[in-house]
Amino acid sequence: MSKMEVKTSLLDNMIGVGDMVLLEPLAEESFLENLKKRFDHNEIYTYIGSVVISMNPYRSLPIYSPEKVEEYRNRNFYELSPHIFALADEAYRSLRDQDKDQCILITGESGAGKTEASKLVMSYVAAVCGKGAEVNQVKEQLLQSNPVLEAFGNAKTMRNDNSSRFGKYMDIEFDFKGDPLGGVISNYLLEKSRVVKQPRGERNFHIFYQLLSGAPDDMLKKLNLERDFSKYNYLSLDSATVNGVDDAANFRTVRNAMQIVGFMDDETQSVLEVVSAVLKLGNIEFKPESRVNGLDESRVKDKNELKEICELIGIEQAVLERAFSFRTVEAKQEKVSTTLNVAQAYYARDALAKNLYSRLFSWLVNRINESIKAQTKTRKKVMGVLDIYGFEIFENGDNSFEQFIINYCNEKLQQIFIELTLREEQEEYIREGIEWTHIDYFNNAIICDLIENNTNGILAMLDEECLRPGTVSDETFLEKLNQICAGHEHFESRMSKNSKFLNDHTLPHNCFRIQHYAGKVLYRVEGFVDKNNDLLYRDLSQAMWKASHSLVKSLFPDGNPTKINLKRPPTAGFQFKASVATLMKNLLTKNPNYIRCIKPNDKKATHIFTDSLVCHQVRYLGLMENVRVRRAGYAFRQTYEPCLERYKMLCKQTWPHWRGPAREGVEVLLKDLQIPREEYSYGRSKIFIRNPRTLFHLEDQRKQRLQDLATLIQKIYRGWKCRTRFLLMKRSQVTVAAWYRRYAQQKKYQRIKSSAIVVQSYIRGWKARRELKRLKEEARRKHAVAVIWAYWLGLKVRRDYRKFFRANAGKKIYEFTIQRIMQKYFLELKNKMPSMSPIDKTWPARPYLFLEATHTELRRIFHLWRCKKYRDQFTEQKKAIYDEKLEASEMFKDKKALYPSSVGQPFQGDYLEISKNPKYQKLSTLVEEKIILADIVNKINRANGKGAPRIFLLTKNSFLLADQKSGQIKSSVPLSDLTSASMSAQTDGFFAVRVKEGTPAAAKGDFLLSSDRLIEIVTKLYRTCLSSTKEKINIEISDEFLVQFKQDKVCVKFVQGSPKNGSVAACKRKNNRLLEVAVPSP
Repeated sequence: MSKMEVKTSLLDNMIGVGDMVLLEPLAEESFLENLKKRFDHNEIYTYIGSVVISMNPYRSLPIYSPEKVEEYRNRNFYELSPHIFALADEAYRSLRDQDKDQCILITGESGAGKTEASKLVMSYVAAVCGKGAEVNQVKEQLLQSNPVLEAFGNAKTMRNDNSSRFGKYMDIEFDFKGDPLGGVISNYLLEKSRVVKQPRGERNFHIFYQLLSGAPDDMLKKLNLERDFSKYNYLSLDSATVNGVDDAANFRTVRNAMQIVGFMDDETQSVLEVVSAVLKLGNIEFKPESRVNGLDESRVKDKNELKEICELIGIEQAVLERAFSFRTVEAKQEKVSTTLNVAQAYYARDALAKNLYSRLFSWLVNRINESIKAQTKTRKKVMGVLDIYGFEIFENGDNSFEQFIINYCNEKLQQIFIELTLREEQEEYIREGIEWTHIDYFNNAIICDLIENNTNGILAMLDEECLRPGTVSDETFLEKLNQICAGHEHFESRMSKNSKFLNDHTLPHNCFRIQHYAGKVLYRVEGFVDKNNDLLYRDLSQAMWKASHSLVKSLFPDGNPTKINLKRPPTAGFQFKASVATLMKNLLTKNPNYIRCIKPNDKKATHIFTDSLVCHQVRYLGLMENVRVRRAGYAFRQTYEPCLERYKMLCKQTWPHWRGPAREGVEVLLKDLQIPREEYSYGRSKIFIRNPRTLFHLEDQRKQRLQDLATLIQKIYRGWKCRTRFLLMKRSQVTVAAWYRRYAQQKKYQRIKSSAIVVQSYIRGWKARRELKRLKEEARRKHAVAVIWAYWLGLKVRRDYRKFFRANAGKKIYEFTIQRIMQKYFLELKNKMPSMSPIDKTWPARPYLFLEATHTELRRIFHLWRCKKYRDQFTEQKKAIYDEKLEASEMFKDKKALYPSSVGQPFQGDYLEISKNPKYQKLSTLVEEKIILADIVNKINRANGKGAPRIFLLTKNSFLLADQKSGQIKSSVPLSDLTSASMSAQTDGFFAVRVKEGTPAAAKGDFLLSSDRLIEIVTKLYRTCLSSTKEKINIEISDEFLVQFKQDKVCVKFVQGSPKNGSVAACKRKNNRLLEVAVPSP
């Protein structure tokens, strides 16, 4: 740690006492007061040495964020305020760095927060261990096993909405680097009686409600279930829904968790089918029937429910119905079949439901273990997390067999806790070289022996009573206890031989009482024998083994007829005793870490601390005993370095820096403070302080010293701040003065400079004006000399040339005048030139009559010049278009009335885009030459004068007519076979194309066509014929012309009128020799 790093301690900013070992005075009242004070300030964690006390706040606190994880990571246990992360970090680092297997024991009653504590431990370990795809998958599977087990093993109780109804121990396995490899889960004593009956205000296991609320409709239909809870007898209705719990969302969470853990879809479906079968078993009801021999037997009332169950698990209905009505007993090769009355049938039904669910839960645990187990066989480090029910005492005295074996388990845990705590203390004393003194404490081994002794123990006598022939009842079991255990100091019974309990009215006749380490517990003997027997008739187990449902069959291997075992199965008490013994053996091989969970109230409300309830839990958790054991020797211990770092300011020799070893510094410090020698001892690496008062005395002195140091620091800081401020102001004053002097001198210099410039400007001005005056005077004199000289020269010339002047004066004046007029004319013409447009006909007016010819010639030359300029801008394509337009103008201007409307329309040629249009792909392949023009025209029929649409194609050597729809070529005429084209002078689009007589094309006659683009078609046809054949075709414009149709000639006559089509010209057949075209009047 660097010198500048701030060191913290458990004792800093402590609310109450963070470690109960330091509590002074140590009493139950002060213990509770300290817990309450810390709880009221949201400090839910408190230490007893290395033990963590956890109070359930019944709300979320912002103390489990990733930032908190980093804060407690790799920190000393006592370095920060108490937290469950500190214990988890200590255990993980011990496992990773010191190669010590760890176990974390989490105990407390229902609702105290044990399950949440185990989740927090696992989430912390998952957060601080290594990263990587494989490691993350292992961590995710370990964490996701919790929702699955909670759904099948947790239920809502009066004390807790998510109460674990089974004990869970998980061994998390790590590699040498501290990365998780897998895990193994063990479960203890599932409360399977809850399947068939729940106390008032409590629920069955979560999975039943989650399935009915969250399963899709098609799944429920497949499972023969309905969403209504009231349809099922095994589900209590008074608390079917829980505030703040979304069963539907939790069902989706459980299915997702099963998928992550590794359940296949068919396995998940099989599990839900078994759950459905258990749920529907509760709806089977029986009715009595009397036989001839007078014996009572039972029959199933409604066989529909039985049928649905048999369909779910794949069993014959008759087999299951017989198993509910008869019981077969085998003894020495003999089989006796007896009928079951209604009460026995209901017992058999409930026994089957409990066994089916219990075995399913065990199968789930084993299946999860298969998925999360470590894949490598190398040596592994192990961290165990034990989440098990705490000591249970029901105030109404309704403690039964379940509470008895739960409390037995807690007696064993208390025994191992005291043993391991003492061993840890003794090992630390020996390791540090401190003399070990004997510690008196209550050893609960005598209570454990009362319960588990193989001959006279309560469990042994209960097994003996269950196995003996004859009439067996709970009363006979109690009588045996009264005979054998009467003299035991921790056993009490009203009917025992001990006369002091005969008149104890708090002890009913059908009960016995055991004085546990946590207090006296009254057990009602009713149901002990049946619950210990946990008997399932062999007929039912054999019926389940016959099921075709693979999962159900695997749950009942004892039903296999070939493997019949006539021995009675082990009792529930015997099985649990063996499980506890295995657990204890496992825990003794690991380094223990303890979390004691306490619930502050029974209302599951925040900010409520019920003293009596907490006091009761403090007693049965043995926390006071734990503090006393811890304080029996030395209450506080700390390594020398942090101790010296914390208290070095109390001694002048160690403050501010101690140069020698830390232990010598602590010795100098304690000697200087005059602390009695018997109050502390020096270990090899730690200082041990016997009494908490000594520690608090050190803390008080430290607090006072810190205040003095703070005052000193404030004084020095204020002095430093004032000096710094003074020096800063002094430097500022010097800087300001320097800048001001600079500014003043600059201003003075600017004034002097501006004055000098003004004086200089006046002097320069005076000099300039004087020089200007001199130059003007000189210039006037020179001008005067020049004028005089000019006049003198003129006089001389006039004298010399006077005789020639009169003869040539008129001509010279005329030429000069004409020259001036022409110059003026050209200058004015330059400024009045028209635009460069060739169609602009404006020209400036002629100023003089004698310039008429010149004016006209200039106008012509300018027009030719601007036309040349205009033509120079044309591309070859545009020149061709204008050539066509010019050709059209020569042919049709003032001849054809349709021509003016075509002037503004550019000639495009290929209007149909034959080569690009997929519609004409076939036609494009037939025409090999380049298409000059392609358009739709109407071919006029001689018979009726009506037009049929045709595709008009013009190529370099021919023109073609093709069908518009099919693209089939109807006519193809070489251009050399054409002679002329005829049309009217009207606005119509009719024209005739004549073919030379005697040519192959003349067989069909001439072509009479109609098109709105007549001007363009005829122009391109004319130019193409001229280019291809070097011969011109005749263009005839007349309102009446002849057309050759095969052998006959028909006259086409154009008249003005009102055609039926309105503004469109229409052709009509008048007779065999006449076609009349009606053209609209203009």
